[in-house]
Amino acid sequence: MLKAIMFDLDDTLLWDHKSVSEAFKTTCKTVEDSHNIDASVLEERVRYHAEQIYPTLDTYSFTSNIGIGTFEGMWGEFKDEGENFKLLRETVPGFRKRAWFEALKDVEIEDETLAEELAVMFPEERKRHIYLYEETLDVLNALKDDYKLLMLTNGSPDLQHMKLSYSPELAPYFDHIVISGAFGQGKPSVDIFNYALSLLELEKGEIIMIGDNPNTDILGASRVGIDSVWINHHDRELTDVTPTYEVSRLKEILKIIESYKK
Repeated sequence: MLKAIMFDLDDTLLWDHKSVSEAFKTTCKTVEDSHNIDASVLEERVRYHAEQIYPTLDTYSFTSNIGIGTFEGMWGEFKDEGENFKLLRETVPGFRKRAWFEALKDVEIEDETLAEELAVMFPEERKRHIYLYEETLDVLNALKDDYKLLMLTNGSPDLQHMKLSYSPELAPYFDHIVISGAFGQGKPSVDIFNYALSLLELEKGEIIMIGDNPNTDILGASRVGIDSVWINHHDRELTDVTPTYEVSRLKEILKIIESYKK
């Protein structure tokens, strides 16, 4: 019998993809208005350069291990304790400026001052654009009285708690919130999943994992032997990972969870 549900945060409960897109659009639009360029082209180029530069940083092995993505590197403050986070705080300002500078060069604007301004503007815009999926609260309300709820999210504790502070209605639903940066390893690590399971104090057959990322949420659940639901927002094909269930949006998990009662 199902007794607990583990949820991912980004692009499962919080619509991070939309938040990033809106922040980029708003930031790039300021350059379109002032320099007569196409904002969508600048956005494409800054995304490209950020994704090319991020893996070359000295912090990449650390950020990969705990699951801090490229675009989180473009706006997080990372006020966490420890040498790795200290190095990350020192590294990201240069990373951000470089990504914007290279993108501006691609649209024939060579301006270090503007690049620095955009590197500062984007994090502020990202903080202003916080979105829940429209069914998030309805789903959590439908589950909270009957199941233990645990949030299992990759990232910097400072950044993840910042996101939750902008959507303060979320955290009270959860009995436990586990953040990879505090634990020291990220999904799909077996260790972080086992730690989450230990908090719930239940058998594996009594727990299910809900998430959007097959390579972290679903793979990790599979490795520890718990059922999973993959929220496939973009009609993607899977090759190496097999979820127990697949849905296209969050609200569809309710029928699956109901089926465990039969």
